[in-house]
Amino acid sequence: MEPRPVAGRLHAIQERIAGACARAGRGADEVRLVAVTKYVPLPLVVEACAAGARDLGENRVGEALARQAELARLLAGTGVDPADLRWHFIGHLQRNKAVRAAGRFALLHGVDSAELAGMLASQATGESRREAVLLEVNLTGQAQKHGVAPADLPRLLDEVGGLPGLDVRGLMGMAAYGDDEPTARRVFAGLRALAERERERTGLALPELSMGMSGDFEAAILEGATIVRIGGAIFEPSDD
Repeated sequence: MEPRPVAGRLHAIQERIAGACARAGRGADEVRLVAVTKYVPLPLVVEACAAGARDLGENRVGEALARQAELARLLAGTGVDPADLRWHFIGHLQRNKAVRAAGRFALLHGVDSAELAGMLASQATGESRREAVLLEVNLTGQAQKHGVAPADLPRLLDEVGGLPGLDVRGLMGMAAYGDDEPTARRVFAGLRALAERERERTGLALPELSMGMSGDFEAAILEGATIVRIGGAIFEPSDD
């Protein structure tokens, strides 16, 4: 029996990740695949989970929380424990949505201001837990893109790196849509260099680099990505 379409595409992506890791001299277990499920019909998400996907990415808080609950119901009887799923918020987190998002995701990828970080830290401290976040960096300089400017990253890290209740796990960034591989690699190398510099300057571990999507994840892996966010290549015709 041939694999179901989603399972086949998921496994193909996993093989490509392993191949890119081999080219980079890295182990395949050094890169986490986040299956971007935004707008994807939940039966297809169930297929992905049944095929081994455990990290799922959404970019709208309200929809994500509703989908978390509905997917848990749909997974009943499949052998997949919803408690094993790790939900990632991969969009830009608006300050007016921070309270709803807090504590509901394994990792928040889109934090780019001290005010937002402070809100998350305050709520986490009041609930005796830590909120895992990535700081989003605007690597392309495009005004319509979210993220802190690279030159402003040190100041932001100085303001939020020591906040109680906040676990700054690393950085997130994107290349411009349609960049060829050499261009994308230069962009991703820039984020890696920022992380290396800030680790040395601040003493923070910053172990995670979330960069790379369906069109450029192999370039991102070659430049040190530890998390790639892939939707369209798994759930076609949806986009990530």
